[in-house]
Amino acid sequence: MAQSEKWRIGIRREDKNIWERRAPLIPSHVQDLIRNEGLEIMVQPSQIRVFTNEEYEKVGAILSDELTSCPIIIGIKEIPVRLLEHRKVYAFFSHTTKGQLHNRPMLKTLVRNKCTLIDYEKITDDQSRRLVFFGTQAGQAGMIDGFWMYGQKVKLARHLETPFLKIKQAWNYGSLVEAKEALKRAAQEVYNSGLPDPEVPFICGFLGYGHVSQGAQEIFDLFPHEEIPPEELASFFRSGSWSAHRLYKVIFKEEHLVEPRNSRTSFDLQDYYQHPHKYRSRFETYLPYLNMIINCVYWSPEYPRFITRENLKSLWETEKEPRLQAVIDISCDLEGAVEVTTRVTTPDEPVYTYQPITGEYQDGYQPTGVTILAIDNLPAEIPLESSVFFSLALKPFIPALAREDFSREFAKLTLPPPLKRAIILHQGEFTPAYRYMEKFIENITS
Repeated sequence: MAQSEKWRIGIRREDKNIWERRAPLIPSHVQDLIRNEGLEIMVQPSQIRVFTNEEYEKVGAILSDELTSCPIIIGIKEIPVRLLEHRKVYAFFSHTTKGQLHNRPMLKTLVRNKCTLIDYEKITDDQSRRLVFFGTQAGQAGMIDGFWMYGQKVKLARHLETPFLKIKQAWNYGSLVEAKEALKRAAQEVYNSGLPDPEVPFICGFLGYGHVSQGAQEIFDLFPHEEIPPEELASFFRSGSWSAHRLYKVIFKEEHLVEPRNSRTSFDLQDYYQHPHKYRSRFETYLPYLNMIINCVYWSPEYPRFITRENLKSLWETEKEPRLQAVIDISCDLEGAVEVTTRVTTPDEPVYTYQPITGEYQDGYQPTGVTILAIDNLPAEIPLESSVFFSLALKPFIPALAREDFSREFAKLTLPPPLKRAIILHQGEFTPAYRYMEKFIENITS
């Protein structure tokens, strides 16, 4: 393989849906990689990408509908099976490591085609902290959409006009800066005029405290607000010492979400991570006090669920008018931490409603039940900021990625450790850390 070809990287156009406008590398970073690292970068033209084709061409990228000559192809979202080429190196968010059913055919094809798969989600440091992510932007967009959604819901359910009605979905703003200005105007209205009595106190629960939660709280905190510790939530609610002119937030960590099944033992974080089956959810004790829930937690099947059908049914049976109106499930694990999240949504059809008494699902908003927003590509609603943030994190890994000789066996690859840890498949074979995934494709025929 010629050096020029070995140092060539292709950036594919995103085609999962019309909302996916993000780019893994922004034009200014492409320019730097071409000029200072000697790379050749080919870019598939796109009519929806947040950066124009001309912006890439001006900095020296080669526009090409075909990326066949690129040994390494990078993108954001999953790649259609029909487009997966033989013996390529692919880097994208594969959403395969939990055995996600809808992506098993793609995983099987990558194996069959003897591809190398690098998953951004697995680019981590020595402490297993993710280094390349969109979490902050998912939280920001999710919270903007959450306020918008809540305003629509309570207008229908309770015939209430709130300042949240002045907020639009994140994708309707030209930038995050513009969105924040609109939120600040709504926040000023809350400060000056307050919320209607039935919505007071307005309490929002955040499940999790990582990058996603921090992004969501950054938006929430534009409003006048006060934080309530979870252990004080019930007494705060009973006290009546609250204000219509501010919002309240509660941040739930692991010790608030679960408890040991053995009542004679106490919560231990490492024990919970290592032996989650020894713990059960205790989140139902907080449900009666929350107007809105933002789910930001990492979840996999061995962990307890926090918002269950059973708990919601119990709440609806015991409360005449449950306070809970909305769940913004940013994590989007189907039937996961939020058991009633059964499908993901899109920005043009962002919500559906679950009726806890009957177990029925209905499209859109309904005057009763709890309405769920489960958009699985929220950062795409703020594509400019998302792309810049992501590109800053990814760019330092690109030179080593481009120069690596992937024809060598896995043990002899000289990639930086964070990048090597993210290799799920090498030449069509699962690497040691991911051999557990072999079972996911055993019965996949396509």
